[in-house]
Amino acid sequence: MLSLIMPLKVGVVIPTLNEEKNLPKILDGIVELGIKDILVIDGKSKDGTVAVAKNYGVKIVSQDGTGKGDAIVQVFNNGYLPVDAVVMLDADGSMIPSEIPSFIEKLENGYDVVKGSRFLKNGYSEDMSTFRKIGNFFFLFLVRFLWNADYTDLCYGFAVFNKDSVRRLAPTLKSKNFEIETEVFIKAQKLGLSVAEIPSVELKRVHGKSNLRAFVDGFRILRMIIFEILHSD
Repeated sequence: MLSLIMPLKVGVVIPTLNEEKNLPKILDGIVELGIKDILVIDGKSKDGTVAVAKNYGVKIVSQDGTGKGDAIVQVFNNGYLPVDAVVMLDADGSMIPSEIPSFIEKLENGYDVVKGSRFLKNGYSEDMSTFRKIGNFFFLFLVRFLWNADYTDLCYGFAVFNKDSVRRLAPTLKSKNFEIETEVFIKAQKLGLSVAEIPSVELKRVHGKSNLRAFVDGFRILRMIIFEILHSD
């Protein structure tokens, strides 16, 4: 597995907000892969999240604003990690670091972006309510129809980007919250980036309660899609 990630210098970005109990599991999994360039961008956690990150010796950046989207935009625009490929990974324990080499292998085959899909064969989710599943498929239908995107999953943020795609995406991203995932993949399509999907397994959050609010964040996704329709080139 390690040999798959050696040709590219890989960095992992983890946005955090009060993930003290979940972060060790994620960081242990990344370290086991031999990845040393790890960035925790923290949204002003009130627990011991930053202390945990410090114990692992990873790079820590304090988020200027609030929200997952704001964190990703800040990272993409500042080039904190001098790497060839950037992995976007959640801190709640739902994404499996051992899948990263499969993403990188696909990236090495010439793709600009490789994203995980819970709806390809061998992919699935342990943590998706019926309401969220319906919302995901509705937004997926819109994006496939409007931008001719060959996606099978949309509202899932496990993805890897090559250096050039980060550079091209960075100035286009505006989202502040969980709609960032949908915006990234819409913008990748609009920019003509080559995007591949691979199966991914989403586990249940290990500790704590998700910051995602299905109705509110669903409305934000829909609003963002409408904005992109109105501002299509």
